[in-house]
Amino acid sequence: MSKPLTDQEKRKQISVRGLAGVENVADLKTNFNRHLHFTLVKDRNVATKRDYYFALAHTVRDHLVGRWIRTQQHYYEKDPKRVYYLSLEFYMGRTLQNTMVNLALENACDEAIYQLGLDMEELQDMEEDAGLGNGGLGRLAACFLDSMATLGLAAYGYGIRYEFGIFNQKVVNGWQVEEADDWLRYGNPWEKARPEYMRPVHFYGRVEHNPDGVKWVDTQVILALPYDTPVPGYRNNIVNTMRLWSAKAPCEFHLKDFNVGGYIQAVLDKNLAENISRVLYPNDNFFEGKELRLKQEYFVVAATLQDIIRRFKASKFGSTEVVRMDLTTLPDKVAIQLNDTHPALAIPELMRILMDDEKLSWDTAWDITVRTCAYTNHTVLPEALERWPVDLFQNLLPRHLEITYEINRRHLERISALYPGDHDRLRRMSLIEECGQKKINMAHLCIVGSHAVNGVAQIHSDIIKDTVFKDFYDVDPQKFQNKTNGITPRRWLVMCNPGLAEVIAEPLSYLKSLLKFVDDDALIRDIAKVKQENKMKFAVLLEEQCNVKINPNSMFDVQVKRIHEYKRQLLNCLHIITLYNRKLKIIQVSQETAKYCSNGLNSKIKEVVVFELRVSFTIIISEKPSQKVVDRSLTLQEVRNRFL
Repeated sequence: MSKPLTDQEKRKQISVRGLAGVENVADLKTNFNRHLHFTLVKDRNVATKRDYYFALAHTVRDHLVGRWIRTQQHYYEKDPKRVYYLSLEFYMGRTLQNTMVNLALENACDEAIYQLGLDMEELQDMEEDAGLGNGGLGRLAACFLDSMATLGLAAYGYGIRYEFGIFNQKVVNGWQVEEADDWLRYGNPWEKARPEYMRPVHFYGRVEHNPDGVKWVDTQVILALPYDTPVPGYRNNIVNTMRLWSAKAPCEFHLKDFNVGGYIQAVLDKNLAENISRVLYPNDNFFEGKELRLKQEYFVVAATLQDIIRRFKASKFGSTEVVRMDLTTLPDKVAIQLNDTHPALAIPELMRILMDDEKLSWDTAWDITVRTCAYTNHTVLPEALERWPVDLFQNLLPRHLEITYEINRRHLERISALYPGDHDRLRRMSLIEECGQKKINMAHLCIVGSHAVNGVAQIHSDIIKDTVFKDFYDVDPQKFQNKTNGITPRRWLVMCNPGLAEVIAEPLSYLKSLLKFVDDDALIRDIAKVKQENKMKFAVLLEEQCNVKINPNSMFDVQVKRIHEYKRQLLNCLHIITLYNRKLKIIQVSQETAKYCSNGLNSKIKEVVVFELRVSFTIIISEKPSQKVVDRSLTLQEVRNRFL
């Protein structure tokens, strides 16, 4: 007679290893049917295209989840050094097709959907685009997550789960009109709420200095609820995690207030607390907007660092499962990358945790912090280098202001020792700007508190070293390096340009190898053919969707950017106007088709004025169709809906 299994042995039968994956068209059809009926509780008589999209998304997600769980189990067992990418933006784009490509399911899913009498493109169009970013910074974060998963790195993305992303754009009487991007109104099949990892985040209050240490007391508490989204690598069975935090009030509302007729105020307090994760980049032209923006930045940092330290302590330590308490080894197991200055508060927050909670000395805590954090600079524009008023800091984060002051004092002592009597240098390098309203320079905080600082292109990195942060480079040249930005070829080549991907995939397996074929006439002809076919497809779509006819044989001059002075949209406007004027004067110029797609933040008046200028000259040009300069300004929403 066999020995009865213990409870622990019985629980070992609960394993993802015994679950079969979705491997073929028949399996996909079966699971699609199951999710439509059992997950969505719909049948074909009442199901909409969106229901069919959700059924397909859940079917593909089933194939993802086993890999996701096994990846996290592997990280726990092997305990590798983990990368934590902190960003206020993650411009991920649509998930369905990207997941099918990375899991090698695209052909099987296409066939299954075809056999079910449905149209794959129509289902993909039902997916809401998570516009949790404003441009290149957020898209870089998304590409890094994709690349790190493909490389098999133990990486995590941390940000905010904005209820409303980047606004939807309309043009009314030539002016931009913003509409809320309610991307969650139908739900999100790719995310998983993790209430068991909810974390408290503190604001306001006061600081008590006692013999037994420093305490931050009488604070307002907001809860950070994490939502996890899987990030699959390219056909390598690795699935990493992007964890986005949503703000929740500590209780739905105070029952006492409700009982005495204060329901409205109770609900208002709840909504005010949850505004932190309501919208991407609130208008910061007013105090309330500035405070909310700073709250967002600390909210993601505080919740994330608690989560990082929890995972560090809970990781398997050698061959035993014990809590790891020696935080001096944190830099050996944790790398925190700050994507621009938005998560800069990670530096004083980590110092606060190490000193106030873990009772480490300043020198030990500072050594751990600097060796753990690294900073990516995205811009050399002075206006984009964040500076927060000291008064706002004092009210919202009093303990962090104390820590920042102490960081600055020690930093300036070091600079003064290196450059005696150079008071102008001290002023330039201080973390606190004293001219006018006192402000904290967050870029300076990032540089001082990080072991590595990188630009995102060689010329950018050179400018940082030679001008913008030259004083810091002179002191610590070893900190500064370059990391030229790239893009993920999975989304931007395989998905966006399958014709080109097919042509160049035959002679090479790495994009770098293309350089060997620069003089290969046959390959050049094939690439030119694909390019012309894409231009013709675009011309047909533009005529069908926008009623604008263009010549596919003309040179396409395309700019898809958020409007800003440094992005040179105004210069492009002047270029088009010049071409138009030359045409009026019968001056021979090459035929050119200019297409612009852009938006501007209403809080930035110059951006909106440039947008209006572009719409105005578009109308002028279109009223004289005999002139062979074609211009069409598209909104970002039009491009996303019609061409992506």
